[in-house]
Amino acid sequence: MESLLDYGVFFLTMTGIYAILALGLNLQWGFTGQFNIGVAGFFAVGAYTSAIFTTPETASHLGGFDLPFPVGIAAAMLASGLIAVLVGWGTMRLRTDYLAIATIGIAEIIRHVLKNEDWLTNGVRGIPGISRPVESEAGLLAVVLAFVALVYLLIERARKSPWGRVLRAIRENENAVMASGKDVSYFRLQAFVVGSAIMGLGGALFAHFNGFVSPEAFGPLYGTFLIWVALIAGGSGNNKGALFGTLVIWILWSGSEILTSRLPVEYVTQAGALRVLLIGIVLQVILLYRPEGLLPEERPKLGKPGED
Repeated sequence: MESLLDYGVFFLTMTGIYAILALGLNLQWGFTGQFNIGVAGFFAVGAYTSAIFTTPETASHLGGFDLPFPVGIAAAMLASGLIAVLVGWGTMRLRTDYLAIATIGIAEIIRHVLKNEDWLTNGVRGIPGISRPVESEAGLLAVVLAFVALVYLLIERARKSPWGRVLRAIRENENAVMASGKDVSYFRLQAFVVGSAIMGLGGALFAHFNGFVSPEAFGPLYGTFLIWVALIAGGSGNNKGALFGTLVIWILWSGSEILTSRLPVEYVTQAGALRVLLIGIVLQVILLYRPEGLLPEERPKLGKPGED
């Protein structure tokens, strides 16, 4: 019973971290229509930045400043946001597919830097000894859920604000937005930077939860694919959908891991590919029968003529 409870806490903590990543992606894709397929890069930058800032002094990698947890969180969001500025500055005026190419390129560059620059990240050996803000697993879950609630409330507030309405208008008809005098590129850049900073927050929480980071944790499967599937399955453009989709996909992903772990050792590797196939099939079914996701975006109600 105790082991089941421990696993439940672990599962909810991971779900919360990935929910933050999905909310950041929803701000970019769901609200503004920006095709960011380099989520793993911003995820990794956040994790490694917080690790470098908060671990004790060491000769194995850059930093080891032994700073408090809030400083690591702030630094992670700032670093991810700055990289988003560099990527977005030259792509916001171009078509969406150029942003996709740029983001997948930067994600691969970041992954190779993490693997090969030992002086910076300790290479493939990773960074151990990352402190937790609280000692207990339940306490850490509470911290993660508090960040999920904070991010959700802030993005919901932004969605209902004039800024959020401009983002959704850009997604629907950017020519009309330009005709109204809005700087479309500037609004796109704002959404991209804020969304990427939120992904950096998710990376920082991931690092402090695991106490260790290595480049393998930020591959395309875990760092980008599952987050996109969660958002599309839940309903892009809807923050509740992003949260619900993350929960559903992590139930399927974790449940399939439990089942495949019971197979003979010689079949476990092949079963890993079947888990990805299962997620892909679930996504296809949702796209066929619920193309707007399990919780579609809530469209604004249009009033009758003469009504406010």
